[in-house]
Amino acid sequence: MTPSSTGKAPHGLLVANLLGQLAFGLLAMTICLPSMQEWAVLLGSTQAAVQLTFSGYVVAYGLLQLLYGPLSDRLGRKKVLLFGLSVAVAGSVLAALSTDMHTLIAARVLQGAGCAAGMVVGRAMVQDLFQGPERTRVMAYVGMAMGLCPPLATILGGQLHVRLGWQANFVFIAALGVVLFVAAWRGLPDHQPSTTVQPHWLRAMVSSYAQLGREPAFILYVSILAMTTATFYAFLGGAPIVLGSYGVGPDGIGFYIMLVPGSYIVGNYLTTHLVHRVGDRRMMWLGQWFTLGGIGLMLALALAGLNTPLAFALPLMLLGVGNGFLVPPALAGTVGLVPALAGSAAAVAGLMQQLVGAVGGFAVGLFTHENAVNLGWLMTGLALLGVVAQWLLRRVDPKPAGPVRAAH
Repeated sequence: MTPSSTGKAPHGLLVANLLGQLAFGLLAMTICLPSMQEWAVLLGSTQAAVQLTFSGYVVAYGLLQLLYGPLSDRLGRKKVLLFGLSVAVAGSVLAALSTDMHTLIAARVLQGAGCAAGMVVGRAMVQDLFQGPERTRVMAYVGMAMGLCPPLATILGGQLHVRLGWQANFVFIAALGVVLFVAAWRGLPDHQPSTTVQPHWLRAMVSSYAQLGREPAFILYVSILAMTTATFYAFLGGAPIVLGSYGVGPDGIGFYIMLVPGSYIVGNYLTTHLVHRVGDRRMMWLGQWFTLGGIGLMLALALAGLNTPLAFALPLMLLGVGNGFLVPPALAGTVGLVPALAGSAAAVAGLMQQLVGAVGGFAVGLFTHENAVNLGWLMTGLALLGVVAQWLLRRVDPKPAGPVRAAH
């Protein structure tokens, strides 16, 4: 099934629909971040309990992808997506009506559990509907949308909080969820589930993950994605500390950090134009070298004693571009290796990106950061693990070095 054969929506509207479904969870995750600093006072709780509203969302968002993936392979993409959107809307409404922290935590967990469907089903549908370099191009658009979501969501969330109150963020997410439900119902094609899946859904889920686990190339694709995310999360966790040591206050940190997501969007955009000529594997290697080059330049400047905010942030723009080259073809390879299990593959990739990424962010706290040196070494180590995974991928699943051509 291809976009042109669905008869449901023109190509542009179909891509926009998929991007909306994929971005919904990240938008819901981050839109309320500006409100969190006031929830302890407003709801009579502690800041530690406030943090549970975020971690509870993230855990539910990651773990439920493992369930939605194989269910979408078995029952069909649209059914699972519509169910998840319904749960997300319910969680958003409950959050908007919350008057105590316990209810808000439960609502955020429910919201995350529902939003997980959009991420895993959206990635799987990209596999269903697009082929070859076109699939990688759409994955690059996904990366651009993911890069835009956190800054736009926090800006919007802060404005809604100030003007209408913190509940307005959840009302907005609930309304957006309804819009996406209608868009999915009317605009996305039905996916025909595999007829080879085991009759019991739990057995089918275990079987799906077992089959993927026997694919060395799949494990290596996921490893590449996970280490790339861990490197980026280490940057996010360490950048405020490093910039603080350089005299940058909370009001200025965001301007330096945004250089990396901004360059990531540029990398994704360039990927949409280069992948047809360069090919997926070469694009991934180009991304690895850009990533290592950016980290290496930042580390070299820090070792030379050039301890300034710009000497830290500007070289890491190469990291952002490199990740923009690397992630789309890696995602396309992950979900395209076993097409019948694209949903399960997307679920594993999404979960491992978050779990290993969290480890990268946590590892920042194991070192002191009076300058960028220790952070640079940590990021270098994580990035090199990704390079090793890609080298092993070349050995277990060699592909032609030239462009990958779409099937006709």
